[in-house]
Amino acid sequence: MPPLRVLVTRRLPGIALSMLEGRFHVDLQRSDRSLTTGELRLRIRKAHGLLCLPSDRVDRSVLEAAPLLRAIANCAVGVDNIDLDEARRRGIGVTNTPGVLTAATADLTWALILAVTRRVVEGDRLVRAGNFAGWSPTLLLGRSLEGKVLGVVGMGRIGRAVAKRARAFSMEVVYFSRTRLRRQEETVLGAHYLPLKRLLITADVLTLHLPRTPQTKELLGFQELARMKHGAFLINTSRGDIVHEPALIGALRSGRLAGAGLDVYAREPKVPARLRRMKQVVLLPHIGSATLETREAMATTAARNLIAMLERKASPNQVA
Repeated sequence: MPPLRVLVTRRLPGIALSMLEGRFHVDLQRSDRSLTTGELRLRIRKAHGLLCLPSDRVDRSVLEAAPLLRAIANCAVGVDNIDLDEARRRGIGVTNTPGVLTAATADLTWALILAVTRRVVEGDRLVRAGNFAGWSPTLLLGRSLEGKVLGVVGMGRIGRAVAKRARAFSMEVVYFSRTRLRRQEETVLGAHYLPLKRLLITADVLTLHLPRTPQTKELLGFQELARMKHGAFLINTSRGDIVHEPALIGALRSGRLAGAGLDVYAREPKVPARLRRMKQVVLLPHIGSATLETREAMATTAARNLIAMLERKASPNQVA
């Protein structure tokens, strides 16, 4: 019996590919770019398994082009790039990679918080341009975090890890989440639950850690951003369209928000020119999980998930 065929949509770090090549015929997209929808439909026709990335849109048209497909291993926590209802209808298993990227994303969240509040990127640009004229008591004054309020929206694994790190900066933590934590967990984290409207007017730094769902899309629009404390900072390392980008741009231009740190965007890889021109905004290219250790662990987890599904074994990370 010939080996099953697996399509892998991008080169991966670590041993993930060798794990798959030892069991299956692997069709690897070798260039470091996403497959177009047309290319994905063409290459998935003979595939029994798919290992894909969040930049791969596995919609109904792709699934219709894959009559042999049994399993999809998404190398990400979120699965909003996959039509889960259609996958379920076709009996295709879907898995994600939870847990392994928690620390890396929480660390990057704090990197953005510090970069924005202490104007790190502005300082770097000033020095590189040869414009550093010496120490000055008013040069690039930022904001202190000690004693300020950190607002966490979404208290899943990453949100909790971000809240835990706030202790090092002597910040008060408030949070909003669909499901409230148990009192014992709140005590351990030193976090207090607030309804979203109240959290918005309370937080000095607001950080988002939500999945993309119909309920969270553009959760923060013009009205919500207008409620935020004047001079607050917004950090987003979750999904770009949780924030309505025109509303965010307006809040930054008006001074309602003092700055923003963004790792994700509504229409990636496109970033609005108005955001790119703002000095008070730090922009990163979706690298929340981009440490060697984390990306290797994600790839290995995805490979294990795919092997389990194709060998008809239970996968602990199955979402559909």
